[in-house]
Amino acid sequence: MEVLASSATASSCPHFVISNLYKNPNSASMAATTQVLQRKYAPVRIVEARAKAPLMCLKITSLKRPINYVRYSKLKKKLRLKKYAGSLHKVISCSEKIGRNAFVRFVVGLMVVMSVSVSVSESPSWALTEENLLFLEAWRMIDRAYVDKSFNGQSWFRYRENALRNEPMNTREETYMAIKKMLATLEDPFTRFLEPEKLKSLRSGTQGALTGIGLSIGYPTKFDGSPAGLVVISASPGGPANRAGILSGDVILAIDDTSTETMGIYDAAERLQGSEGSSVKLTVRSGPEIKYLDLMREKVSLNPVTSRLCAVPASGKDSLRIGYIKLTSFNQNASGAVKEAINTLRSNNVNAFVLDLRDNSGGLFPEGIEIAKIWLDKGVIVYICDSRGVRDIYDTDGSKAVAPSEPLAVLVNKGTASASEILAGALKDNKRAVLFGEPTFGKGKIQSVFELSDGSGLVVTVARYETPAHTDIDKVGVVPDHPLPTSFPKDEEAFCNCLQDPASACNKVELFAR
Repeated sequence: MEVLASSATASSCPHFVISNLYKNPNSASMAATTQVLQRKYAPVRIVEARAKAPLMCLKITSLKRPINYVRYSKLKKKLRLKKYAGSLHKVISCSEKIGRNAFVRFVVGLMVVMSVSVSVSESPSWALTEENLLFLEAWRMIDRAYVDKSFNGQSWFRYRENALRNEPMNTREETYMAIKKMLATLEDPFTRFLEPEKLKSLRSGTQGALTGIGLSIGYPTKFDGSPAGLVVISASPGGPANRAGILSGDVILAIDDTSTETMGIYDAAERLQGSEGSSVKLTVRSGPEIKYLDLMREKVSLNPVTSRLCAVPASGKDSLRIGYIKLTSFNQNASGAVKEAINTLRSNNVNAFVLDLRDNSGGLFPEGIEIAKIWLDKGVIVYICDSRGVRDIYDTDGSKAVAPSEPLAVLVNKGTASASEILAGALKDNKRAVLFGEPTFGKGKIQSVFELSDGSGLVVTVARYETPAHTDIDKVGVVPDHPLPTSFPKDEEAFCNCLQDPASACNKVELFAR
């Protein structure tokens, strides 16, 4: 029999392959037949048996002949073979010429076979290939970083062993398919594999520009009897989707005549992106209406911040000067752009701020933390949790505060998601701001991006978060303090114009009643 046992865990102890344990007990060369071959990543459980007392062997010519059970019992106790002691004499034909060392070697071999239930050879029947190593690299990243240490109720080590034995990994494409199949067992739509070109595209999106139609999409958070599809979280201001009238809450039913009923959000995102000037067909349900749209892809600038000074006329010398800041995404430029907007507005003597997070689908987690520090003088920003509870706390001591004291109103809606919800929850729970609008989207999980050695990557759910008040917002969202009228304006120009009209929706909402 020949079997290779592969490693299941890393160990500082050497692993061994044991071979040729028992060939011919009557051979004079018995002592030379046992070899122990050191080999990394191939552990087997080795039972070490030591027989320190001399063996008195009876020559057995018949099974009916009595056996010396006194000596026999001492031996079986030392070797811990009680289970097999009753029939051991049926297996071993003893001879007075058998030496002590030869018999011990035989027993060690017998115990290894019984404990491991395998036989092994001098050389393994397979070795790890370059494709196997890439698969193992991906497996190891999930093992170390994934938030759910039950791995969706499966043995993660056993899955690795079975995949290495059964999944074809002869080409890079087959290895990618094996990795995707592995991730699918987690049943987590936010943990996914990215080919090298898709990883580059993801990084370009967080750096400030993307070619597409300017849509952020997600899964519906609850079943309302509507047709299955993908929900629109937000449409980038001025982008093709925004100009076509696509709104937060609309449902994409098909992309290029392919139904989205069972389509993943990242598969959909890839279909929506493409070369500049190319077109994409969308079937969209907006309320009771079904729209058929043909949109042209273009380079969507992801400038994260727009701002404006809005002066509110008032009787007497005192007038309210509001600094309106709209934050549309959390890319690498976001925190710096917010600081710049605050400083510019302050130079114009603003006495209150409005931070508009409506239709902001999130982005980089660190940018959300940095922007929270701009507004807070102290306090917890977010708790990072895993299956065992709180594992990390992000807070601030006020050293990075830029605007910690002016009255602040924050506007949110169901398109406010992810990093936007972290920021909104921190400002609300620390009583730094009053929130207006509707409950946010409810994405309470955090992903990290890991690059593999060949340039591909993994996006992995590494944690869930709770607001400073220990609220888990996943699939629930951040609940605002007050609602907003549906007619409330959504951009800086309309907001300022609205403030000028005493009868408008803006003046019916007391943004700064505190």
